[in-house]
Amino acid sequence: MDTRIGLSRLRVCVRGGGDVATGVIWRLHVCGFRTLVTEIPFPLAVRRRVAFSEAVYDGTATVEGVEAVRIDGISQLEAVWTQRKVPVLVDPECRTGKSLRPDVIVDGILAKENLGTSIRDAPVVIGLGPGFTTGVDVHYVVETNRGPSLGRLLTSGSAEPDTGVPGAVQGIASDRVIRAPGAGTWLAERDIGDTVDAGDRIGAVSGAAVQALIGGVIRGMIRPGIEVRAGMKIGDIDPRAETDRCFRISEKALAVGGGVLEGILRFYAG
Repeated sequence: MDTRIGLSRLRVCVRGGGDVATGVIWRLHVCGFRTLVTEIPFPLAVRRRVAFSEAVYDGTATVEGVEAVRIDGISQLEAVWTQRKVPVLVDPECRTGKSLRPDVIVDGILAKENLGTSIRDAPVVIGLGPGFTTGVDVHYVVETNRGPSLGRLLTSGSAEPDTGVPGAVQGIASDRVIRAPGAGTWLAERDIGDTVDAGDRIGAVSGAAVQALIGGVIRGMIRPGIEVRAGMKIGDIDPRAETDRCFRISEKALAVGGGVLEGILRFYAG
């Protein structure tokens, strides 16, 4: 069967609008694909300044010149696509997204497990990171672990297992992550882009102080007012202290986006 169609007419549904998924969405959008993002009611993106999921809260979110807009239903899709914007729909189980019969579904939730995506959901189904097996859950998997295979499109097997350790920056790994000291409500006292020193107070969780373990720039932080659990990642610090990185899509997200783009082109343009 000849699967080649006008690529600009392809409809892609991406589950999740966090920073890595946003790298995928951004790359597909600027290449001309009509992309829909489905999200949960209260997204927990840490790198909020480069996450289209923020449109759920604010109505719009702009990342590197591309604007995402929250919609209330699929009747608004065409109008948003015509405006060259990215529609974001609260649709936790992607039921509405799947009912569109999209040409491609990308599971970008990064839950380290499959939360309901099926290989039967679309002609091309792509999973990001661990939790998916090609030929079983999805058609393709894109590697998300940093290293020589980052962004590689896998046509067999699964992605590398989650290490539980964040990627090192200037040799610093776990200490650059800001975690909740206990369960409660997160209240921020600093903001993304602020420079901090080790020991600086960043905020509090139900009165318990949260301090920076290293110096650098706050690259990401979840929204204030969110209920968190003990040990939950609520932010991260970049020791390179380069503020512009806080507002740019990461090389990791763009690499993963390239893997997704390859999968789509292999099927529809190969």
